Amino acid sequence: MAASCPLPVTPDLPTLRAKLQGLLRFLRDTLSISNAHTVDFYTESVWEELVDLPPETVLAALRKSTSEAEARLLEARPLMEAEEETGMIDFPKIFCETSQKLMSVEAFALAAKYYSVQNLGICTPFEQLLVALQGNQNQRIGKTLKAVEFMNMKKSHEVQAMSELISSIADYYGLKQVIDLGSGKGYLSSFLSLKYGLKVYGIDSSNTNTHGAEERNRKLKKHWKLCHAQSRLDVSELALKMSKERKAQNAIKNKTDIEEVFNNSLRNQEKMSTSDFLPDFSGSVISNIRNQMEPLHSQSHQEENLCFENVFPLIDLLPINAIEPTSSQQIPNRETSEVNKERRKMTSKSRESNIYLPLTSFITADSELHDIIEDLEDCLIVGLHTCGDLAPNTLRIFTSNSEIRGVCSVGCCYHLLTEEFENQHKECTQEKWGFPMCRYLKEEKWCCGRNARMSACLALERVAVGQGLPTESLFYRAVLQDIIKDCYGITKCDQHVGKIYSKCSSFLDYVRRSLKKLGLDESKLPEKTIMNYYEKYKPRMNELEAFNMLKVVLAPCIETLILLDRLCYLKEQEDIAWSALVKLFDPVKSPRCYAVIALKKQQ
Repeated sequence: MAASCPLPVTPDLPTLRAKLQGLLRFLRDTLSISNAHTVDFYTESVWEELVDLPPETVLAALRKSTSEAEARLLEARPLMEAEEETGMIDFPKIFCETSQKLMSVEAFALAAKYYSVQNLGICTPFEQLLVALQGNQNQRIGKTLKAVEFMNMKKSHEVQAMSELISSIADYYGLKQVIDLGSGKGYLSSFLSLKYGLKVYGIDSSNTNTHGAEERNRKLKKHWKLCHAQSRLDVSELALKMSKERKAQNAIKNKTDIEEVFNNSLRNQEKMSTSDFLPDFSGSVISNIRNQMEPLHSQSHQEENLCFENVFPLIDLLPINAIEPTSSQQIPNRETSEVNKERRKMTSKSRESNIYLPLTSFITADSELHDIIEDLEDCLIVGLHTCGDLAPNTLRIFTSNSEIRGVCSVGCCYHLLTEEFENQHKECTQEKWGFPMCRYLKEEKWCCGRNARMSACLALERVAVGQGLPTESLFYRAVLQDIIKDCYGITKCDQHVGKIYSKCSSFLDYVRRSLKKLGLDESKLPEKTIMNYYEKYKPRMNELEAFNMLKVVLAPCIETLILLDRLCYLKEQEDIAWSALVKLFDPVKSPRCYAVIALKKQQ
């Protein structure tokens, strides 16, 4: 291990299971809200079935300031901490015991906040982990180069944070090889290779992505070289400018010093003859001038050197091996020639380890990496926003391959996860499922449901800063469903309308376009009939808005369940030395911001 600092202490398996029990207790009552589909909101009278409050009351309660919610959480904290070990926290009554309808929005919001990742106390701070991994290396460099031509702000934020963590883990374990599963367009892979000098294999199931990643990496290398060359140019210009300014200042100061010495000599020898003065000036006076100028000359060189020392670390923003080395003037002697040969050998050797190779392969939990990567060695396996089952499969591949020493996985697209207990009545030969992974949830035969997993992708932090839900488009779709049910006799439709709303000028236009896409005869519906549905439900749009806000508030709890499942699975493995959940990204910029990280015991 390259670093000697101990890694942060993380919750053990019994503690996590206690948290899991409390979370399940809360979700058993609230999962019906997450599983209600917006499309069926009016056709199945969802509001009347699940909520025993006016929508205005719900919206008003949920719009209260964050500080008030934090204060309520602090007030309830002593009671929570007293019962934390069992995971059974007694919140005020949230649902009516007889009707099972929601009756207290405040208690609902308080419990949902408590059972989020951040408040459960199961997360390891990112900065704390970096300090432990990096030891005294001070790897963080603050601002990094922004490849704005290749990455948007969101992707740049994600790649810079995750690549620093991955490189720190690699240094900690002394590893040089990284496998990026679901590498997509290759942003993370390219950055790890170019900036941190790691040998990266990017594996993606899409051949288009693989070829696109190769071309993008080529352009990025070219961009990197230009940035490096410009950095050197800027450094040289700045150093030259500072050197000239320093020489000008020294020249003025030296001139003043000479004049002062000369004047002192004149004053001392006012009564002497010219012949007596000249020999003295050429001897002791000139010697005096030289003695005063030597330290000035030395200081000038020191300050010039200091100038270069302060400026050249700017070049360290780029890796040495990411670009072709620039030629320098060489002294034509045998010794220098031998040194240059050795340097070229070292540069060539180091350049070989600093590569990114995109590969196309469909990854499953049983994928044999040796069949995909010939020179597989001790390495890290990573994934940035791996969709659906690829995230849990990444963890399974990590635990089943001895060469993989660590994992850093950020999942997304929870709605694409396969659930073992979702459709138990259907025959299925699948053995490894996306959810659940840990023993406890398997024993409980816990099932979230697709709609709940879909709602787990909602971004509470974005909604909180004003990036709200598209209420009108959701309203249009819910009313359309009632039209389809009443006028066409279709209660369930497997087809999707898609992103039609943004292309439509009105509700009437939306319905006409949607019916055509669904293959239904829209000519049988007169305009008046369509608009009657709109007028009927328009006053109830606030019900839909309030209900979707309840789903948004509940979303972090569903995500917490999925993340806890993965962390508990890792804690159950015997050869894993350390595992944690870490918040890598700003959730407003990147809502799926949590990484599951684990390191194996040293061999």
